Amino acid sequence: MFSSGLFSKPLYQALLCGRELRDRAPALPPRPRAEPSGWQRLPRLPGSPRAGAAMAGGQERVAHLLRRLQRAACWCPSHSHTYSQVPEHAVLETTTDYAFEMAISNIRYGEGVTKEIGMDLQNMGARKVCVMTDKNLCKLPPVKMVLNSLAKNGINFQMYDNVRVEPTDQSFIDAISFAKKEGFDAYIAVGGGSVIDTCKAANLYASSPESEFLDYVNAPIGKGKAVTVPLKPLIAVPTTAGTGSETTGVAIFDYKELKVKTGIASRALKPTLGMIDPLHTLSMPERVVANTGFDVLCHALESYTALPYKMRSPCPSNPINRPAYQGSNPISDVWALHALRIVAKYLKRAIRDSEDHEARANMHLASGFAGIGFGNAGVHLCHGMSYPISGLVKNYKAKDYNVDHSLVPHGLSVVLTSPAVFAFTAQMHPERHLKAAEILGADIRTARIKDAGLVLADTLRKFLFDLNVDDGLTALGYSKADIPALVKGTLPQERVTKLSPRPQTEEDLTALFEASMKMY
Repeated sequence: MFSSGLFSKPLYQALLCGRELRDRAPALPPRPRAEPSGWQRLPRLPGSPRAGAAMAGGQERVAHLLRRLQRAACWCPSHSHTYSQVPEHAVLETTTDYAFEMAISNIRYGEGVTKEIGMDLQNMGARKVCVMTDKNLCKLPPVKMVLNSLAKNGINFQMYDNVRVEPTDQSFIDAISFAKKEGFDAYIAVGGGSVIDTCKAANLYASSPESEFLDYVNAPIGKGKAVTVPLKPLIAVPTTAGTGSETTGVAIFDYKELKVKTGIASRALKPTLGMIDPLHTLSMPERVVANTGFDVLCHALESYTALPYKMRSPCPSNPINRPAYQGSNPISDVWALHALRIVAKYLKRAIRDSEDHEARANMHLASGFAGIGFGNAGVHLCHGMSYPISGLVKNYKAKDYNVDHSLVPHGLSVVLTSPAVFAFTAQMHPERHLKAAEILGADIRTARIKDAGLVLADTLRKFLFDLNVDDGLTALGYSKADIPALVKGTLPQERVTKLSPRPQTEEDLTALFEASMKMY
């Protein structure tokens, strides 16, 4: 036992610790010691030469003990202030990713939940709010419900209703200019994917006023810079059941110079809150319900069959560079399959009966579910090929869309290639294609694994035929002469086409467009 009178408190603690560690401390050879003589066994008196020698010997023993403690210092978490880095296991350099992450907006669901939006902005301390919508919606109940809530809660706001259905780079720039000029501290988007995506872009560039438009646009069309600036709060109130834009960090537009769709993709763009109010879907016309529903269908199918995240390359050197679309993963799979089951059960009912509240409410939820899935896993060929289909449209105007320009609705442009695409991709992960076909109603008990693509393609054709979908790209005004331009417009869409489980060449894309000219 050490006496606290001989040592300071820290040294006393160190010596006690040393006793606990002595069994693990490096063994030192014993010091040679002579047999003590008679005078060495006599008591030492202070101030005598013998006392000085004894003191020197005691100090040497203490110093020797402290050296031993120093060697063992990192073993004692109670008294050591030294950090010892644990050796890492050797990690092999890899060209493909090894991780995925989930990022979604907060979601609030319920009939009439839109009436809470004014209180939300009050809670945020918002002083000047931008409400974005389009010319048609500004006259309809969803926008009126939002404005009533803002007025009731004393929220100062300004309306921007010049959003273009299927936005372009110019319509984005117009909205951005409005947002920069007014200096808003919060945003509300009331509408479908076009409105929500436009509002995301306005928020981004108003928060980064020195940036050029192409700075954040996906490569290779833009520079694809990472978003590092803080954005303002954005509440999305979706009025369609399709895009899932209320859950994702993606904003899509037509780039008119190249006549293709592209976009901006960053987790930073995610709305702060997505308010899913099923009352808003009751005013949707039949073909709008159908086409937005087809987008949900393809979001679910593509994210579930996408290249697995561990096969996607390159592996990011910094997590900020990990793309929003990462490849299929165990969490996205859950949401994609759940959304697909809802589509199989409720889409036909939602299209055929505007009074079927159960069907329309469930499709509104399915849109959000699929958004969680594809917003993190991504989509692939159906979407990649859809962008030039929409961008190169000539004179087609879809039924039930009140617009003053030619328009192929996004969901329609996506679904028309789906039978050909999934017949092509099923060579990779055929069991997933069969499972999807089964959920959509196919009897796969006797199906051969090698026929998975054909089974899913035939199931989709039957599903779409029952819903009066246009018979392929020829119904939109395209012919075989347009295929080279359609292929050229698909090639820049590497952000999504590289997530196809099966790599494709220009010849493959040509064959897929040719097979999609007629569906039935």
